[in-house]
Amino acid sequence: MPWEKQFDANEVLDKAMQTFWSCGYEATSMQDLVDRTGINRGSLYATYGDKRALFLSALRMYDDKVRRKMLVDIEASNSPRNAIRQVFREFSDNVSEDGGNRGCFLTNTALELAAHDREVREIVANGQEEMQAFFARMINKGKAQREISEHVQSQQTARGLLASLLGLIVLTRSRPEPTLLRAIVDDAMRRLE
Repeated sequence: MPWEKQFDANEVLDKAMQTFWSCGYEATSMQDLVDRTGINRGSLYATYGDKRALFLSALRMYDDKVRRKMLVDIEASNSPRNAIRQVFREFSDNVSEDGGNRGCFLTNTALELAAHDREVREIVANGQEEMQAFFARMINKGKAQREISEHVQSQQTARGLLASLLGLIVLTRSRPEPTLLRAIVDDAMRRLE
């Protein structure tokens, strides 16, 4: 009789994602994953593979279920200019939430692993390219709606917004000073004038 899983694989993957997001790849041990998921080591290996394979699955889950969903939700409920501001606020406003600020799992991973792991680098770069494309799309929509100056260069500004956002995310981890973070958001928004 074949072995049958007694757990929800997506729920366990979500718990692993939360663990890696909070602690990073290197600082997360297999025992941490066993403890946080409630699944024994053998079941984790049988279902997801080794720690790296589990990490990559968790990173892809974050990119799809957190980052992409955030952009879809923001675009659906905001004007283009406000959508851009809201992306920045998603990261700058949560520095005082209970439990601290974990930043962005993709950005954390970029800093920890992307320089040394081609597959990780590709996942991170794809997420960053999609974020830049989101900014460019919002700029173009905002220009069409006369909410953003027609003189704004869409692609160049989108790249600058991406760089500002990544810097902001890093600073939310190392210098979560509300005044500093608000200044970065305000400076990014001035690029749309």
